[in-house]
Amino acid sequence: MAELTALESLIEMGFPRGRAEKALALTGNQGIEAAMDWLMEHEDDPDVDEPLETPLGHILGREPTSSEQSGLEGPGSAAGEGKPILSEEERQEQTKRMLELVAQKQREREEREEREALERERQRRRQGQELSAARQRLQEDEMRRAAEERRREKAEELAARQRVREKIERDKAERAKKYGGSVGSQPPPPAPEPGPVPSSPSQEPPTKREYDQCRIQVRLPDGTSLTQTFRAREQLAAVRLYVELHRGEEPGGGQDPVQLLSGFPRRAFSEADMERPLQELGLVPSAVLIVAKKCPS
Repeated sequence: MAELTALESLIEMGFPRGRAEKALALTGNQGIEAAMDWLMEHEDDPDVDEPLETPLGHILGREPTSSEQSGLEGPGSAAGEGKPILSEEERQEQTKRMLELVAQKQREREEREEREALERERQRRRQGQELSAARQRLQEDEMRRAAEERRREKAEELAARQRVREKIERDKAERAKKYGGSVGSQPPPPAPEPGPVPSSPSQEPPTKREYDQCRIQVRLPDGTSLTQTFRAREQLAAVRLYVELHRGEEPGGGQDPVQLLSGFPRRAFSEADMERPLQELGLVPSAVLIVAKKCPS
């Protein structure tokens, strides 16, 4: 006995007649599998139940071609007289095969949808990683620009501070030169020749006038020390300036003002002492001074 036609098989599997006819027509009446593929792919379309504008009779009611005769399907409208009748067992067997085919198509569709969902998830994660990497690069660029800006500001600050120090040094040198010139107008001290030189009672004892230079050792708060030779008639301010210029940068870039102390007996020199000569302060021919941090007023 002959098998069911493609249209009857689709209806037997539970598809509505309109959908089955539309699927067969749109797939060119190529058989049940092509029609089922179309039905599975378009079952959620809003217009799946709308009829075609072209009459389906031209496709479903035509005479079968030789290629269609060789397949399992017959013409969609072959329900006329003389059609062989299937037995109940044959109908059930054919229906079973069609249901298995539907289940297979459904599994294939679910597997395809699962693969597509996995691919979409991979795409989402990859885009998230790219976005996170771009955000990280942007943050690093901002931090780098901020660090460069801080370094530039620090360099400008150090340059300005160096200019101020140079100006202070020039001013101190000019004052020292001026002071030395005024002293030079007085009777010059005797040269360090062997033998005593007579002096008037108003002048300093000969033992002190012999030295026109003094060696000063300055101990810094970090334990290091500076040693320098100064003229005996130079002001104590010249020693303080030398310490400020050579004590090095303190952590944080700032420089606190310094205060000079004598080693023994312990004595803190005042601002007024800074204008007094070293020999007048009893620091000739050599002395040890201590640098202490000057408390802010």
